[in-house]
Amino acid sequence: MTFECDGPGYGAFNTPLNAAPVLISIDSGHDKLLKEASRQLSLLDVAMMEGVAEKRAALFIHEVKRVAQKSQLSNPDSVVSFSDIQKGLPLLSEVAVAYQGLRTGDINRFIQCFWERAGFTDGWEPFQTTIDDKEAIFSGLTGMIRWESGRGALHAYAAATRARLHDMHESGNRAWGRTGVAVEQMGGLCATLSLGCKFDNSLAVIYPKQDNSLLPAIACYLRSDEYSESVRQIDQSIKVTNANLVKVPFDISRWKVAAAEDYPFGLPKPHSDDLVQSIFHGHPQPATDPLQVAVARLTGYRWPAETDTKMELADEARTWIARCEALTEHVDDDGIVCLPSVRGEPAAHDRLLKLLIDAWETVEPGSWKPAVLDKLLADADCAGKGLDVWLRDKFFEQHSKRFHHRPFIWQVWDGLKDGFAALVNYHQFDGKNLERLIHTYLGDWIRQQEAGVRDGIDGAQTRLAAAQDLKRRLELILEGEPPYDIFVRWKSLAEQPIGWNPDLNDGVRLNIRPFMTAEVLRHNKKPKLNITWDKDRGKDVESAPWFHKFKGDRINDHHLKVAEKKAAKELKD
Repeated sequence: MTFECDGPGYGAFNTPLNAAPVLISIDSGHDKLLKEASRQLSLLDVAMMEGVAEKRAALFIHEVKRVAQKSQLSNPDSVVSFSDIQKGLPLLSEVAVAYQGLRTGDINRFIQCFWERAGFTDGWEPFQTTIDDKEAIFSGLTGMIRWESGRGALHAYAAATRARLHDMHESGNRAWGRTGVAVEQMGGLCATLSLGCKFDNSLAVIYPKQDNSLLPAIACYLRSDEYSESVRQIDQSIKVTNANLVKVPFDISRWKVAAAEDYPFGLPKPHSDDLVQSIFHGHPQPATDPLQVAVARLTGYRWPAETDTKMELADEARTWIARCEALTEHVDDDGIVCLPSVRGEPAAHDRLLKLLIDAWETVEPGSWKPAVLDKLLADADCAGKGLDVWLRDKFFEQHSKRFHHRPFIWQVWDGLKDGFAALVNYHQFDGKNLERLIHTYLGDWIRQQEAGVRDGIDGAQTRLAAAQDLKRRLELILEGEPPYDIFVRWKSLAEQPIGWNPDLNDGVRLNIRPFMTAEVLRHNKKPKLNITWDKDRGKDVESAPWFHKFKGDRINDHHLKVAEKKAAKELKD
């Protein structure tokens, strides 16, 4: 037998799951001597092989699977399965429901990472999205959505795009406010607990129809390998439908026993040591990345779990939150922490070390030892070096990567290893604080270098020139003329920020542009800071402020002069 792989279906051989190449031989039943009960399907599946050559070779060596034709009729929706689906068990759909998540139609406008703002305020709410940690019982809690009680900008946008979006911004609303299990609809169908917040359409949330006591058993099943294998028997598409996620057999008794073993006191309450989860307690010591947490605390950042007293949390999480109070004396008052000593403040690494020591000693006296710092630095790819080196050379790149290239602590520097650098908390970094950075902190550094030049200190002239150049670039950002301006495509000309006057609602990606353009950050380009202002996916509605200018395209890389912004604002007022 010869298989030809260069015909019209050839492209399917490059596709892993959807349009998966499967050779099926179906008995038509024309042989009257063949009894109905013995009719079989012969199947040869090479979908998971990569590349044309591998799939072609697999056609010759893989075992042909045979299943009874009649047995397929009893499968959910009579789906053809390569292996026997467990019979005699109720389907999960008999006791549970699955709802797919929402779509906003403009993710860059309405969805952010939670750390891009200081807490869930001003109409922003928690938003569960792609699961980060496949093993964690709580994961995917990295996002927030600008909901505004369902009556704000997203509601207006959904109304304008109803013919296209079909109210998908409310999809999954029956699962809002209910504890369930969030399942990724692609890949290995990873599962984690859902806390009742709004969720992305890459997820489906599953919860019991009536008997909530079944939730632990359902969670155990959905987080098992057996569940994903069962689903893939009936649906091998890239994205499994939410309906098919519950069309699998569910052995209630068996999974109740498993739940009693895994969760003897019921499902755990929210707790995480992962700093990119909104339920993270905020204390450095048990965190997945203690140095990043310590720097965030030093610059004045607090996690949502610390500030939202109504958030449901485990007792352990509350205990760690309470321990954070002992670290408040180390918090900088304006969110600007200079790496060198300026304005009478100690250098950043000295301040950070004191915070770390207290983070250990206030929990367990005597627990801080030099070996603790050595391990922290080794884990942060800075073995054998000091905190000063890590802060200068490693921190910002690691911070950007750890926080999905939406950094909330920016490292401003003049390009010299022994020059001026400062960590700034983006949430506090308004026009007033930029002026303070320029004239107070950088100004003091410049005065130090001027004195060094007079005293003939080595390198002072080079440091002075670099600092003065940084001052010039920062002043350009403060003024905000192109190309150092902020442009927000969903805002009218009269609403655009004038000078350095960022609106946190617009997100880090848009607001960081002047600093990256001026090249005043420790990293300003890919891959170390992976931020671009490419055209966003989708088309704008005709009522969008820049629809006619860009012919409906969602353009971000555009510049406007201060004068035209001021004129439009005066006209509006």
